[in-house]
Order: sequence, then structure tokens, then C-alpha cells
Amino acid sequence: MPNIRVRTLRNELDGQCTMTELMEAMAEIDESKILNLVDTYISERIDPFQILDALKKGMDIVGERFSKNEYFLVELVMSADVFKRAMQKLEPVLLSTQRENESGKVVIGTVQGDVHYIGKNLVVAFLKANGFEVYDLGEDVAPERFVQKIEETQARVLALSGLITTTHDVMKRTVEALQEAGLRDKVKVMIGGGDIDQNVVDYTGADAFGRDAMSAIDLARKLMSEIM
Repeated sequence: MPNIRVRTLRNELDGQCTMTELMEAMAEIDESKILNLVDTYISERIDPFQILDALKKGMDIVGERFSKNEYFLVELVMSADVFKRAMQKLEPVLLSTQRENESGKVVIGTVQGDVHYIGKNLVVAFLKANGFEVYDLGEDVAPERFVQKIEETQARVLALSGLITTTHDVMKRTVEALQEAGLRDKVKVMIGGGDIDQNVVDYTGADAFGRDAMSAIDLARKLMSEIM
């Protein structure tokens, strides 16, 4: 019996060390190491939610370093891209577990007339890292497409991104399209990008705005709790 307990404890410690290695690689934005580790862990049938948790913790460290000016926008963009590549490997395994997602669903996209994507992609990466099921429609997305995806997924949060002033009108039309489809009272709308502030929230009819990718996580959680 003592030998069995020793082996069990050793296995648990090895797993913790393994996840620490992945977390540190994510924090250092070491792309090749991250992707190799994810491939290895998947082949070893390690719990995919442990892998996701390690990636999330690494992304949290990236966010903290950015807040302290230890990392800059280029590192933030790189981390989002690497996280996306890692998730492309991990998501099929996560889905195969059929485990209920606890954070909820978010539909996101850059609105029609705008093709900027860096800020939106950062939000997508951080939302996924924090357990949200994210449906990214990309850029230059028409109001009707957002409504269609909300109907299809039954998502409770819609995130609209727009970097240029002319997108404010499109955001307003998107909120109106939700209203016309009878979905407005079932969906919370968060907006972000460029010169977005409370005045734009009031103009568009949205519920709230996020200042950056990190704040978008807490905002999405708050909105989700209000609608569910």
C-alpha cells in the first residue's frame, strides 16, 4: 500500500509540474514549446481542461505583464495568436468531452464597414482562456449576420467591435436588428474599440463598453450573470 500511495503522489506532482511548464511557456510566449506541449499532452490523454487552465494562467500572466508595461502591444498580439493556435489543437478534444461550458456563449465580430481585427482577436483569446464559448464572425459583419448567429447559438452576450467613428451607426443598427427580431431582452450587448465610451453606449443602445481585452472578461461575466 505505501508504494501505491507514493506512486499516486508522484503522478500528481508530475502532472502539476507538467502544467506549470505549459503555463510558463505561455507566459513567455514560446510558440514552438507551447504547441509541442499541447500535442504531447493530448496524445498522453491528459485532461484537456487542465491544459486549458494552464494556457489561461499563462495568458493571465501575459495580461499582468502588459498592465505593468513589462509587455507591450506586440507581445499581447503575439500571445493572442499563439493561444489561438493552441486552441485549434485543443478545442476538438474539449468538445469531445461534452462537458458543459460554465461561462456561457458569446458572439463577437467587427461590425460592417470596419476590417480592424487586432483588438477583437485579443478579446476572443482572453474570453476563450477564461472558459467562454466564443463564436467569432470575423470582420465587416452585417447586423443581420449577428442576429442570425445569436438565433443559431442562443448566445446571451453579443460583443461588437469597431475602431472608426462611422461604425457607431452600424452598432446602433445591430442593436435595432436584435430588437426587431424579438431578441433584445434575451441578449446583452457589449461594445468596444477606438473612441468607444458611455456616450456611444447610450447612442447605440448597447448595455456596456469595455476599455480593453482584460476588462472585457469581467464585463462579459457581469452581463452573463444579469441575463441568465
